[in-house]
Amino acid sequence: ALSIFCANDAEEKEAKIKFAFRIYDVNNDGYISNGDLFRILKIMVGDNLNDTQLQQLVDRTVLQADKDKDGKLSFNEFQTFIAGSDIESKLVIDLAAANQM
Repeated sequence: ALSIFCANDAEEKEAKIKFAFRIYDVNNDGYISNGDLFRILKIMVGDNLNDTQLQQLVDRTVLQADKDKDGKLSFNEFQTFIAGSDIESKLVIDLAAANQM
């Protein structure tokens, strides 16, 4: 499963984005809801943000990424949002560099 993070061609980029989408789609309904995003980010940030700060971040993210304004992110909206950021580059493991450590 981790092999999807090692390559960088178009097919594998989409596989990485699908993998990330499935992580955020907590209830596996094909959408990332406000609640789904809150739950995953809460795990990621722990106590570094209080619930109000985290909810503001979630609301702002959904507002920016939700192009059809239905209150949740489809895979296509998620993919478009990710493409507009540099986060995809952080989903790549440079094996050459890792082997030199």
